[in-house]
Amino acid sequence: MPTVEPFEVKAVIHYSIQPEEEPAFIKTFVDSTTGERDTNITREAKDVVIENVRGKEHTVSLDTTGFQFFNAPTKYKSFANDEEIKREYYPESIELIKKLTGANRVVLFDHTLRRHRPGVVENTTRRQPALVAHVDQSTEAAFARVHRHLPADEASVLVKKRFQIINLWRPISHPAYDHPLALCDYRSVEPEKDTFPVALGYPNKKGETLGVKYSDKYRWKYLRGMTPDEIVLIKCAHSLQDGSVSVFTPHTAFKDPSTPRDALLRESIELRALVFYD
Repeated sequence: MPTVEPFEVKAVIHYSIQPEEEPAFIKTFVDSTTGERDTNITREAKDVVIENVRGKEHTVSLDTTGFQFFNAPTKYKSFANDEEIKREYYPESIELIKKLTGANRVVLFDHTLRRHRPGVVENTTRRQPALVAHVDQSTEAAFARVHRHLPADEASVLVKKRFQIINLWRPISHPAYDHPLALCDYRSVEPEKDTFPVALGYPNKKGETLGVKYSDKYRWKYLRGMTPDEIVLIKCAHSLQDGSVSVFTPHTAFKDPSTPRDALLRESIELRALVFYD
């Protein structure tokens, strides 16, 4: 008898609590014993309802909700090492993002492989699913990214045009029933009220993400059982901020209570792209 897809699930999502007296920060250096990062941010767990959009993927889009699902098989399958990924997976992903967004230029600047391994301490090369609602880039950091990854003369021109930072997220090896990705409908977010800047401390550079506070107005969604042939584009930043389109998408991994007992542990890759339009 075929399994009936749940319309929604009740699950826990973790949110950030903004420090009262000083700017929020997270240091990227991972404690080798605990796998934790030094931060002045505390978290709170809240029970929420997460809608499964399987079968109604058309109800979300990059311009409205801030994320969009696509069927997009990849020729590259092994995801063996960083250099091979850059050589084999990056070029086809650049062309895919162009095709799906209409962008005329895409620059990939980063990727992260995540493998859920219970009890294994995380480090910079062994990453677990990220279990806190967040936005990868603040607006200020998005502009800084353009200047960081492109020659000065090109960057100064490109930041005057419309551009985005978009993540391309894909399960690898098998469907992602375990610790799937939840995405928050941008239309349910009040950006100034619901998020706050978080300084990232790197050894030789600075970055800035957005912490996400709890709100009972959020509308969380996911695509249950995403396969390696399926992707989600996640908008992390958008230079166009006139209210006509989404600007970013809070997102997080979560423990899905409907995950089959025999489901394989989640493995995924996310690419981070600067996406430019004429």
